[in-house]
Amino acid sequence: MSLEDRKLEVLRAIVEDYVSTNEPVGSKLLAERHSLGVSPATIRNDMAALEDEGYIAQPHTSAGRIPTDKGYRLFVDRLSSVKPLSGAERKAIQTFLAGAFDLDDVLRRTVRLLAQLTRQVAVVQYPSLSVSSVRHLEVVQIAATRVMLVMITDTGRVEQRVVELAGTTTPDQISDLRGALNASLRDRRLSDAPDIIAGLPDEVPPDLRALMAGLSSVLLETLVERTEERMVLGGTGNLDSVDFPHSIRPVLEALEEQVVLLKLLGEVHDPTTVRVRIGGEINDEAFRSTSVIASGYGSGDTLLGGIGVLGPTRMDYVGTMSAVYAVARYVGELLAGS
Repeated sequence: MSLEDRKLEVLRAIVEDYVSTNEPVGSKLLAERHSLGVSPATIRNDMAALEDEGYIAQPHTSAGRIPTDKGYRLFVDRLSSVKPLSGAERKAIQTFLAGAFDLDDVLRRTVRLLAQLTRQVAVVQYPSLSVSSVRHLEVVQIAATRVMLVMITDTGRVEQRVVELAGTTTPDQISDLRGALNASLRDRRLSDAPDIIAGLPDEVPPDLRALMAGLSSVLLETLVERTEERMVLGGTGNLDSVDFPHSIRPVLEALEEQVVLLKLLGEVHDPTTVRVRIGGEINDEAFRSTSVIASGYGSGDTLLGGIGVLGPTRMDYVGTMSAVYAVARYVGELLAGS
């Protein structure tokens, strides 16, 4: 084994021991717990070299070493891989998610499951409207001049708005409006919808134009052109059981705002890969002691949204990456078949 390969194995051992014990790791314990094939003195020399290169650090005098963010990064890039879950674990994921009855339930189950599997905070992004297609539009009269406009997408997302119309409506007019909307927009991508919606008032009979103009305005302003995204969090209570080097209050506050997490999930462009951001790589002071492991979920090459886990930098990267990858795959398959 070359010197570089041996140093990598020493780093792997330090990461694995520190993650499991939360205690600084010394050369004697490494020699006892791992088959490194060298003496404690040689391990000490390798540890000194790793420390000089910034991969491990000594938290205080006479202590062992702990990985740095740079060390975790090297571990993730060179020493870890996404390993398949066991057959029992895969079956449990499939069974748990298959019991969901709508999109909201799918995503709630997803974060609960992922938080249980990883013992971290789980997050999943709702399927983006920008990549969705219209499955059905419903217009329900709730008062003489008020209707409920409901849009259901092919990803199972449901958006609804109350619309105040320019005048009173009859059941026949409601039926005609519903028919015109679905004839023009069903199976159309929402990214292609604005031009279609803008022309709808001119395509209906004169007595429906003012009414259709009201519906079209709501579709354009609140269903199609909206840019904000939605996400679901689960397992925030897991933070209480973790020894953070700093206060977890900034982490909790940042989680509530969701802005940084949405940005991180937005960086994932491929349902087949897992992306890891460690400590300072997140570029947000509140998350300086955390890592985020994320993947996309979708159908084939179509990315519907992001899914991931947030926890301390001292986490089980191998197990967490495997769980995120597996759950993301099942969520994508489930929604593709919805």
